[in-house]
Amino acid sequence: MNSGIVTIHNIRNCDYRTEEDYTTQWEMRTVRLSQITGMDLAIMYWGSPWMAHPIVSFRFANALPICFSIETRKTIGQQYSAVRGLYRQYTLIYIVADERDSIRVRSNYRHGEDVYLYRTMASPAQARERFCEYIKTVNTLNEHPRWYNALTSNCTTNIRTQRSVEQRAPWDWRMLVNGKADEMLYQHHGIATGGLPFSELKQRSLINKRARTADKDPEFSRLIREGLPGFKAD
Repeated sequence: MNSGIVTIHNIRNCDYRTEEDYTTQWEMRTVRLSQITGMDLAIMYWGSPWMAHPIVSFRFANALPICFSIETRKTIGQQYSAVRGLYRQYTLIYIVADERDSIRVRSNYRHGEDVYLYRTMASPAQARERFCEYIKTVNTLNEHPRWYNALTSNCTTNIRTQRSVEQRAPWDWRMLVNGKADEMLYQHHGIATGGLPFSELKQRSLINKRARTADKDPEFSRLIREGLPGFKAD
């Protein structure tokens, strides 16, 4: 990161035919922090309404969004287990990806996964700060790997703890039971609502149908946002 210019190596942008059949693509992108216009949050559910997986996306005025997904780094053949996730069985990894990879594989190719997309209330300046926090954490993990922990160092808690202590949001039980994280953000005015009650906002924020329609369109990111509550042109 130099003078407001960031070069990111190995951004994942796979071309999927099915969840298991895809062409692997890794890209290098150079972006300007000054071109970050906002930050969005996608939340994925695959069964229980209590547990979910968040992905944070950053929008740019002159480039495609870049998203970050905090995950377990599994070895070949290793399957995820919530119980094993408590006992140093997986290292922590930040997947940096294009939305047509990280979001689309979940909305279009994984069976039974529902994806909701919200615009956060972060200003461009705040979004730039958060983007830099992600980049700093990615670089730190490259030099100093850490263990994933299903309770203390997972896909949601790390969004909070990667911030400096004085900037962290107060602890809320919904950071752990993260299927309710969007409700928490709604109550704390963290996401754009379009003036809707939460139940209607959530119903209208489900993007699976529009993501499947947009599937291979190069305008995928624009099309999945078009007409969503709280979204507007940057």
